[in-house]
Amino acid sequence: MLLDTASLYYRAYFGVPDSVKAPDGTPVNAVRGLLDFIGRLVQDHRPDDLVACMDADWRPHWRVELIPSYKAHRVAEETETGPDVEETPDTLAPQVPVIEAALDAFGIARVGVAGYEADDVIGTLTTRATGPVDIVTGDRDLYQLVDDSRRRRVLYPLKGVGTLQVTDEAWLREKYGVDGPGYADLALLRGDPSDGLPGVPGIGEKTAAKLLDAYGNLAGILAAVDDPKSKLTPTQRKRLDESRPYLAVAPKVVQVASDVPLPAFDPALPRGPKHPETVDALAHQWGLGGAMSRLSSALRP
Repeated sequence: MLLDTASLYYRAYFGVPDSVKAPDGTPVNAVRGLLDFIGRLVQDHRPDDLVACMDADWRPHWRVELIPSYKAHRVAEETETGPDVEETPDTLAPQVPVIEAALDAFGIARVGVAGYEADDVIGTLTTRATGPVDIVTGDRDLYQLVDDSRRRRVLYPLKGVGTLQVTDEAWLREKYGVDGPGYADLALLRGDPSDGLPGVPGIGEKTAAKLLDAYGNLAGILAAVDDPKSKLTPTQRKRLDESRPYLAVAPKVVQVASDVPLPAFDPALPRGPKHPETVDALAHQWGLGGAMSRLSSALRP
């Protein structure tokens, strides 16, 4: 089981009231929400391995070089030496170190790699996996990793932690008319304002799905642009042709990396807190006794 950690703690932050605070008054709603979410996932699914994948760089420079608008609207401050600073709610940012400390205290593997997003870590671990993989995320970009033949699916939270949309190939085809790899082509054709991807003007989701159904993939669509006998409308042909510079680089931006140089780590699901004293200290300091206790119980076989 691979967790898109930032996606999940953002959801926890907005899903748990900010009245949940530590004894000193610091909000800890994202921390409690995430710990309870992980506890519920472990309880319901009992994965052999559990990895909290982290955004060491939420806006990698190599993606920005290809498409400068990539996530540009979410930059709070540009930096020359490291990752740009992302716009984050004032009361969420201080909770992230607490989340990291809690994961480490429980012994839940936490993996992030400089220059890469959590999506890329997830893509690499999914590619390397020899058994089934459940990816837990609130980010539809990861639908591209769905693969029934290799037992790869996405668990997408719909409401709280108890309702998860199980995304497999049948669901993708019914909803979007594509399979996992086809979802990446669909996304880059239609664009994604939340990620600053412009897409092809005039090509929305339904048109993109129809084009992919007719021509197979992005390469097939571009071949149709060059084929005067293809059934593209004149407007579609013109817009796709004019978008070639974007379409030449968009796949590398949209597709998650599968070759991230990962550090050595132990992915095994812990059978209880690895550092019980640290768990107790964090629970006391941040007023998280209930959430810590629930996760401890969930981890026990």
